Amino acid sequence: MTVQPDPREATEDELRLALESANIPTLLMTVAHLTGDHSWLEEPYRPTRTVALDDHDTGGLSPERQAEVRAATLEVLRRERDGSLPTPEPPTDQQIVEMLSVAMGETVPAEYGPMLAEESRFRLRDVTWTAEPPTARLADFKVLVVGAGVSGICTAIKLKALGIPFTVVEKNDDIGGTWLENDYPGSGVDTPSHLYSFSFEPSPTWSRYYAKQPEILAYLLRIVDKYDLRSSIEFGVEVESAEYDPASSSWRVGLKRAGGAVSVENPNVLITSVGQLNRAQFPSTPGLADFAGPMFHSAQWQHDVDLAGKRVAVLGTGASAMQIVPTLAGTPAELTVFQRSPQWAAPVKNYRRDISAGKQVLLEHVPYYATWYRIRLLWMFNDKLHESLQVDPAWEFPERSINAANDKHRAFFTEHIRREIAGREDLWDKVLPTYPPYGKRILMDNGWYEAIQRDDVELVTTAVDHVEPDAVVTADGQRHEADVLVLATGFQSKRVLYPMDIRGASGTSIRELWGDEDARAYLGMTVPDFPNLFVVYGPNTNLGHGGSVIFHTECQVNYITRLLVQMLEQGIASIDVRQEVFDRYNADVDAAHEKMIWNHPGVDTWYRNSSGRVVTNTPWRLVDYWAMTRRPDLSDYQVTRLGTTVPAGTGGGARGPVPGAGRP
Repeated sequence: MTVQPDPREATEDELRLALESANIPTLLMTVAHLTGDHSWLEEPYRPTRTVALDDHDTGGLSPERQAEVRAATLEVLRRERDGSLPTPEPPTDQQIVEMLSVAMGETVPAEYGPMLAEESRFRLRDVTWTAEPPTARLADFKVLVVGAGVSGICTAIKLKALGIPFTVVEKNDDIGGTWLENDYPGSGVDTPSHLYSFSFEPSPTWSRYYAKQPEILAYLLRIVDKYDLRSSIEFGVEVESAEYDPASSSWRVGLKRAGGAVSVENPNVLITSVGQLNRAQFPSTPGLADFAGPMFHSAQWQHDVDLAGKRVAVLGTGASAMQIVPTLAGTPAELTVFQRSPQWAAPVKNYRRDISAGKQVLLEHVPYYATWYRIRLLWMFNDKLHESLQVDPAWEFPERSINAANDKHRAFFTEHIRREIAGREDLWDKVLPTYPPYGKRILMDNGWYEAIQRDDVELVTTAVDHVEPDAVVTADGQRHEADVLVLATGFQSKRVLYPMDIRGASGTSIRELWGDEDARAYLGMTVPDFPNLFVVYGPNTNLGHGGSVIFHTECQVNYITRLLVQMLEQGIASIDVRQEVFDRYNADVDAAHEKMIWNHPGVDTWYRNSSGRVVTNTPWRLVDYWAMTRRPDLSDYQVTRLGTTVPAGTGGGARGPVPGAGRP
């Protein structure tokens, strides 16, 4: 069950002081759980509706009632300290949704109970063997994991727990993936910190409500060390090619090491954990190569370049630029930002705030407080927005929004912009988007509107025509002189698994199948003709409506490891997703996307390819995807048993569902 901090690490005076800043609805759930007395969630303590998740959330209770709750909590903690408090029973799925419904002042559907129970570790998600592990089979079995970022780390932890032999190869010289590479000024997460962590390794010690890159990387480094993964990771190694051999039911993987040495590995299973934001996207702007000064992508920041007193030009105004520009402003003599289209940016009070000392004490030292706080975050930031992203075909203002709720979002964000640039109406047309909110990734206002009003910052909305050795020239002929050029131009998100040359059982390259921008996979993970290949954070698994990518990662790793257990226990050499299963799933994905905001004709987003198909994002609620990936069904796959002879290059063989195949 959930591992809880020890309350005896904090003194009673520290706890009493911390309780003064407590989030009352969270505290009520905590006390009800610790004591088993659910009258704390009834009148006169029942909170009114609230969406606040930070310090001093009163829940609408009077000061007297709040004092009663704090005093009762302190007494419970005294009992916990002297050992007289019985160990609380984990709440049932029904109790979780009932308690959360009270704390949020709204009805939480029962379908969320099992998912929340797993995410909070009240119920274990861990994959286990149905019998003794098949040691003889394991001795001849090998998994190769590509990438040591968030997904690769999660995969490695779960494989190690099962005793399945594996190696991780990583192109960088350390772990972290995107959080190692994207160390630009201001880099950070736009998901609340307490959601941006593995469910099995929650961290109560985040210093900020929205953590910055150094702290996220430090968290991942701690996890790798805790699970002793470094000995299983080979750094400075890139996968250049991979070809499936039906005769041996294994992969032939070509590796290139730092320095140029090449080698071949032959794993039974290949798991790619490189994600969608792995390769930087460079613009094709004429003259770019002629720029004489330092020029670098945001994901390849050159920290040895001193920007003080320089003229710095930033190409792009997406998520990275939204963090970079406010952080840099004031250091260069001039900061010129080139924008293709304005972005909707959400005002989030906690985005730039540190977590108070009192709240740190609560999260670290009050049993289950951090758990219930995370549960509230899961409800607030996962699926609540999803319904408002569905197109209402009868909506009378389709040029500005897609339904009534989306129109309210537009009004809210527009008013935020109006407040932020009050007195600078000359910026209005430059900063107000014309497309519906959430049509592109919604950004967090990191002081963006403050920054672009500075005298030393200029926002340029005229299209860039070309680059000269010392300037960026716009279509109107104006030269914007620059000493340093920063390319905040995103990633090749649609070129999934690029630049690896991966070939399936028939010899067909996955690049031939997908092209450069039309990747498809069953559940975002498996592709016909590519047996024993699993893609983590693959096509149509990006979250555009909310939630943490780590949630999706855990769903996928759970699904993959459950399939591996079945393969190992049942003598299965390979599995290959059935074409009809793959086709049906992707038809469902596309049909669901047709009803969503990302297909709005006024939106140009990296979510879609040139033909208009949404390639990156999932159309499903998180609770839907959790259900889809909770228990894999072997009947979705063509199965080759051990000992079956498969002619090389045919992709054929004796296949079919394994009779009586179980689900661990």
